[in-house]
Amino acid sequence: MKSTSPSPLEEGEERAAGFVLFRTSSNAIREFLLLQHHHGGHWAFPKGRVEPGEQDEVTAIREVMEETGISQLQPIPEFLETSRYVFERDGTRIHKTVVYYLGKTDEPTVNLSDEHDAYRWLPVRDALELLTYDEARRILKRAVQVLESSEEA
Repeated sequence: MKSTSPSPLEEGEERAAGFVLFRTSSNAIREFLLLQHHHGGHWAFPKGRVEPGEQDEVTAIREVMEETGISQLQPIPEFLETSRYVFERDGTRIHKTVVYYLGKTDEPTVNLSDEHDAYRWLPVRDALELLTYDEARRILKRAVQVLESSEEA
């Protein structure tokens, strides 16, 4: 169950964790999973609020499962990116920190939670176009850099 209460951090602060998730398509193209959020309609990666006492990576894995139904993923240890931004919720400024991991899956099926209206597996160029926020584009570009550098090794 998703938490809707404030995190135990200071008032106006929130911590979340998620995954930049990819797969290799049947025609050998790397595709990234994007979710369209029900509230706001923006496109982003699976992520969610860190619960009290929960480690970031555990949160990220749990959120992927809750939001997509994907339970089999292989984290790529060379990748860890942090995003910080400010937004407003119910008249309160929230300073949010999101930790992103990178992971590969071979699971073909996505079962969306009620938090999302749609999903797409897209090659990097199309994913960069569909992502709503520049910060998400930065995270995706960094993920691609890590994947490409590990292929060269």
